[in-house]
Amino acid sequence: MSQSGIVFDIIKYSVHDGPGIRTTVFLKGCPLDCIWCHNPESKKLEPETTTKITRNKVLKLSYSETKDVVGREVTDDEIFNEILKDRMFYEQSGGGVTFSGGEPLMQPKFLKSLLLKCKEHDIHTAVDTSGYASKEVLDSIAPFTDLFLFDLKLIDEEDHKKYTGVSNKLILRNLIYLSEAAGKIRIRIPLIPNITDSESNLNQIAGFLSKLKNISNVDLLPYNELSESKNKKFCSKVQLESLKIQSDESLTKIKKTFEPLGVEITIRG
Repeated sequence: MSQSGIVFDIIKYSVHDGPGIRTTVFLKGCPLDCIWCHNPESKKLEPETTTKITRNKVLKLSYSETKDVVGREVTDDEIFNEILKDRMFYEQSGGGVTFSGGEPLMQPKFLKSLLLKCKEHDIHTAVDTSGYASKEVLDSIAPFTDLFLFDLKLIDEEDHKKYTGVSNKLILRNLIYLSEAAGKIRIRIPLIPNITDSESNLNQIAGFLSKLKNISNVDLLPYNELSESKNKKFCSKVQLESLKIQSDESLTKIKKTFEPLGVEITIRG
């Protein structure tokens, strides 16, 4: 049976969302409300109208002559037909498809259907997730997911509530569970100045990860100023003032915090 879902973007030839050349499909909807969110247009599950932004011509996910509607209901067949167009690049580069958001686990049936189609065609799959979902949802998609890109932000629960709107107990519990039950996990840490990049938080994350299995990589994600302009467009108020981007020296210091884990540490520009 065909499934439908809400998608707000498709990026082709991506090289930062898993191994090789990839197609990244962005699903709408997110249960977190991170004040630094780089994709604020992803938070609401339904399509939404906003002021004019750059048109996306892939499946007309953002379209209109006088206004932009961000997100559109599409079928799994529509999305998979787009995925198949670049299969040659996946095969040549060891790439595949990454499902991101928002939080793709908010649309579990649609996500599972797409993952199944990929596996039927031997296409590598990755799911970029905050980890905020039920164990039942994780169990439904884990057998068809080759790589989890797991976002890990803050270890202190009160700080997590303050800056993302939700507790991190479920997130940490799911990460432990996936490390035991799933395949490879790639940890992604957004480095938000004066919030997630504190020495205390990073040391706590490193300590937590040291006890887990199947962690293949840690990606350090420096703060991206683009989120500030996007938040002005999609949020009723700007939640985060201009922040100073980390220097190369500070990023190198942060990288050393995770080197004892013995996994590949990457600083993503």
